[in-house]
Amino acid sequence: MDFSGWEKLSLVDFDHHISTTLFMAGCPFRCPFCHNADLVLNPGEAPKIPFEEILSYLKKRVGILDAVCITGGEPTLMPDLKEKIKAIKDLGYLVKLDTNGWNPDLLEELLKEHLVDYVAMDIKNAPMRYSKTAGVKVDLEKIDRSVRLLEDSNVEHEFRTTIMKEFHDEESMEEIGHWIAGCKHYFLQRYIDNEHCIEHGFHPISKEKAEVLQRIVARYVPSAALRDYDANDSK
Repeated sequence: MDFSGWEKLSLVDFDHHISTTLFMAGCPFRCPFCHNADLVLNPGEAPKIPFEEILSYLKKRVGILDAVCITGGEPTLMPDLKEKIKAIKDLGYLVKLDTNGWNPDLLEELLKEHLVDYVAMDIKNAPMRYSKTAGVKVDLEKIDRSVRLLEDSNVEHEFRTTIMKEFHDEESMEEIGHWIAGCKHYFLQRYIDNEHCIEHGFHPISKEKAEVLQRIVARYVPSAALRDYDANDSK
C-alpha cells in the first residue's frame, strides 16, 4: 500500500526536528471535524506515491532532514507499515507516528521492535462520548489498550485532544484526566475549521475557557498544556 500525501519539508510536525511528513489514506473513524476529508472519505481516489520515490528522496537528504512523520488518515491501516518504517529507520531517520489508537496489536509490535521514536495518540473524548465524537462505534478496549501500551513503554509519546464547544466540557475533561492520569504529555488543541474538514459548523473553545479545562485535566496530568492557542485569543 502506498502513501497518498507528502509534505516534503516540515518544521512543525515533530518538535525540534526537521522532518518530512507522509500521509496515509483511509481511517476507521469518521470524526466530523477531521481536517483530511479527502483522505478519510475517498481513500480509493487518493493519489499513490511510490515508496521508492520517497526512499530516494530520503537517501539524498540524509544529514539535512532528521525525521519522518507518518500520519493520515490512520497509518496503522497500512498492512506493510512496519516494513516501510524499517526501511526508513535503516537510513538513520527518527520516526514519529500519529495514531488514533485503534490498532493496539500493531502499535505493540512497533514499540517492542523500537521502530518508532515518538508517538502522538489522539484521545477523542471521555469514554462515554467517544463514539459520538469519532463518528462511528468505537471499541474502547482497543483505545484503552493503546493508552496503556504507551504509558508502559520507554518511547516518548503524547496524548492530545482537539477541543470544541459541541463535544467537550468540564465533565469530559475530568473523565479524560482520570483516564490518562500520570501521563507525561497531554495537549488540548484548538479546533480550527477549514475547507478540508469532513463537516463544518463546529466552534472552537476560547482560550479563557480552554484554560479552565486545562486546569481540570492538570489535577491528573500536571503537564497538561494548550496547543495552537494565540495569546491574544479570548473569543
